[in-house]
Amino acid sequence: MISALQWVRRGAAQARPDKYDMDEKEFKRINEFAAQHLADAKEELAAAQRAENVANGMEADTIKETNPELAEYNLDDYDDDKPEGQEATIFSNLRGLTYYTSNREDPYITLRDDGDEDEEDIMIQATDNLLLAAKTEDDISHLEVYLYDESEESEANMYVHHDIMLPAFPLCLEWLDFHVGRKSAVQAPGNYVAVGTFDPEIEIWDLDTIDNMYPDAVLGAQDKSKKKKGAKKSKKPNKEYHTDAVMALAWNKQHRNILASASADTTVKLWDLTTQQCAHSFTHHTDKVQALAWNPVESTALVTGSYDKTVVVFDSRAPDARATWRLQADVECLRWDPHDSQCFYVSTDDGMVQYFDARNGGSQPVFRLHAHDKAVSALDINSTVRGCIVTGSTDGSVKVWDVNENRPSMVTSRNVKNDIGQVFSITFCPDAPFNLAMAGSAGKVNIWDIATNAGVRRAFQGRSTIVANTRAEKEKVVAMPSDDEPESEEEMDGADIDMDDVAESDFEEEESGEDV
Repeated sequence: MISALQWVRRGAAQARPDKYDMDEKEFKRINEFAAQHLADAKEELAAAQRAENVANGMEADTIKETNPELAEYNLDDYDDDKPEGQEATIFSNLRGLTYYTSNREDPYITLRDDGDEDEEDIMIQATDNLLLAAKTEDDISHLEVYLYDESEESEANMYVHHDIMLPAFPLCLEWLDFHVGRKSAVQAPGNYVAVGTFDPEIEIWDLDTIDNMYPDAVLGAQDKSKKKKGAKKSKKPNKEYHTDAVMALAWNKQHRNILASASADTTVKLWDLTTQQCAHSFTHHTDKVQALAWNPVESTALVTGSYDKTVVVFDSRAPDARATWRLQADVECLRWDPHDSQCFYVSTDDGMVQYFDARNGGSQPVFRLHAHDKAVSALDINSTVRGCIVTGSTDGSVKVWDVNENRPSMVTSRNVKNDIGQVFSITFCPDAPFNLAMAGSAGKVNIWDIATNAGVRRAFQGRSTIVANTRAEKEKVVAMPSDDEPESEEEMDGADIDMDDVAESDFEEEESGEDV
């Protein structure tokens, strides 16, 4: 399945991506990083063994009987042995080895492999967009970086440019251009993605480097030296780091060193990317925080939505003065209106979309829209055409709406259940505002040019030159070519997917109110 999508605007990516280079400094960094994760794994294994001993009626400090024939090898202390004069580390055997990023650079390889990566294949043109997809297959999670080419010389096509392995199931993605880690001294804008997963840490990866082994920065990594041996991980919220899954991320485009995060631990945190430390922690919600977004004009105003059925708007400089709206269902998505920065949209798991004026805290919505019979799990607002919004649902449909003058009406609906299954993410392209990326439970990405739909052209005629200049005999949808076996009907319908366990979201169908 694909749980999140994120576009990267044209020109943001480096034309010729860097190859990962493991120099001495990087060797030391990843050695420390991996050792920390290894310590966690050992601790979890020890805890599991202690629990098993207790379950079997054994004391935690029971001394195991040793086979006399194996006693001479002292296998219990095998991992503690260190070569004389050398510190044993997780990558000890790699030190001193020469590493080449490709066979072409290795002087000892004289026969050239035709399968060596061609430099032209990884080039990114100024007309190319990148599309990021958080994907999980067979319990293995990774970030796929698609290159989407829509140049005039050729028909639109899309392929996987490179991918990044992730440590846990990904829940959210956020693009940012603030340099961190190895390139923190670089002045020009960067090309990074922050990833929130079931783990409480936030990883930040450099998209301009391929074959990366480890993230350039990890926000909220706990200091293992302060932790008592054998102590369980506490899920009690604190001011320094998250203690549960990171469910939403929002980068502040005006204060570029600030990243906001929302977590299942009920807190909202602001991170200073310069120091990679938590600058502020907010505790105004009482349940999982599912969504958040920075206001596009008031750069310090933040809106947050939670499973406690509330939406809160506040100024991050004075968080005690906040406006709260109480809803009838859990929040799924939040979006500020790019055409009216005082208002925002909320979608909920009862199929509703509501539009609020942030100046009137606690007031009734400006309008309500019964968009779907199931949860509105995806929502986006067209930044170019006023009144054009799209919704996606776990019912397997994507709908385009005209909400001009606060009178919502459906323009068109597309059943995508056979293509992408339950819809978990939809997002408009920043450079081609009618290109809508869609993904969901089937693990496939489709890009739908909604301007090629006759109903869309009629509804928004006069509000966009793109719509006026578009002529198409049939709707344009670009999909990834797949060599995989067809998905089963159960997988396409999402029948085997329990989103409570997977994406921390309740998508059960509930009875919803009337349309307004």
